Amino acid sequence: MKDMLKQAFEAAVAAADPDVVLERYLPTDRQAKVTVIGAGKSAAKMAAAFEHAWQGPVQGLVVTRYGHKVPTRFIEVVEASHPVPDDAGLQGAQRILDMVSELGENDLVVALISGGGSALLSLPAKGVSIAQKQAVNKALLHSGATIDEMNCVRKHLSAIKGGRLAKACFPAQLVSLAISDVPGDDPSVIASGPTVGDVTTCTDAREILDRYGIKGYDDLLVESVKPDDPCFARSTYKLIATPQRSLQAACDFLANKGIASLILSDRIEGEAREIAKMHGAIAQQIVTYGQPVSAPCVLLSGGETTVSIRNPEGAGGPNAEFLLSLLDHIDGIEMVYALAADTDGIDGSEDNAGAWIDPTSRQRAKDKGLKIRDYLDSNQSYRFFFEMGDLFAPGPTLTNVNDFRAIYIE
Repeated sequence: MKDMLKQAFEAAVAAADPDVVLERYLPTDRQAKVTVIGAGKSAAKMAAAFEHAWQGPVQGLVVTRYGHKVPTRFIEVVEASHPVPDDAGLQGAQRILDMVSELGENDLVVALISGGGSALLSLPAKGVSIAQKQAVNKALLHSGATIDEMNCVRKHLSAIKGGRLAKACFPAQLVSLAISDVPGDDPSVIASGPTVGDVTTCTDAREILDRYGIKGYDDLLVESVKPDDPCFARSTYKLIATPQRSLQAACDFLANKGIASLILSDRIEGEAREIAKMHGAIAQQIVTYGQPVSAPCVLLSGGETTVSIRNPEGAGGPNAEFLLSLLDHIDGIEMVYALAADTDGIDGSEDNAGAWIDPTSRQRAKDKGLKIRDYLDSNQSYRFFFEMGDLFAPGPTLTNVNDFRAIYIE
């Protein structure tokens, strides 16, 4: 069954592979000269797929995460730090702005946007240092803030996000091709919306910072570009892959194998350990009452869970923490297999995408002297699954449609 869940994960990733999906969103006339820009964990793979499909002259630059580079012929690929920005990302962002700022109305720009672009395309607003950007990113990551909240703040401390890249491209024609990694697929949240208008305000960002007790940034916030700005008159935006499409691909794969599945939601947010309680409760309902679907079945869900860091020395991303909490909340349910993994191949900042649990997990943990609650309370989910030999580490997938959770109940 673990192999079956792994194949379902692979089906979800394949549904968001730029080599598979990008070409169908390009115009039929592909002869024009084009400047390609972009950022995200999938930016290099998207750039390579674009080059393969485009027939006219191509130039440009994209920024991706360290270790996510692939060969390209015409589009330069710069690697930078994620999730906390660094100088390489700053310099790449500045070069992109410089590249598009001199273009005219007869020019065409294609922006390749994917998850991770917020950190990778990091150009601080005037008066904000890279050290301050790094500090606020770390604070938000540790706070348990949602992706919408984090990216709202990022947009109001940026010289390139929140529609500013689109403004720099104008009056050139701008086409954005995006892979969504956010619940709800809001273009203004994906990579902090560098090429779309933003309805949030400095007041919204200030309230988020206050909510999480992050001080020292109120006077540095700058307003984003609003949707009614004339710079968007020649701009279009296309979602080429989404979490829902990937979950449906996994569902279809399982159906072809004769296994019933139920997609709970593609936009689940919240504390990973609390979301696990909900999934555990649904599993118990299935076992006890056969509702909302009878076993055997697979529960599928996506979205982006978060972890409020209680132990600064802890190790483990939201998917591993979700599974550790799920293991703690399915006591009494014997036959459960589960895989939780980030579709980009990286769970938080570790080298794994996620982890596994199976019907032997609780007993094996007991035999090894591993106390589930102790590891959960100290944010040591990575260490727990490392000791168990149950980390899931496929490596970078070069795409990103966020979390993937599959729970098989026999």
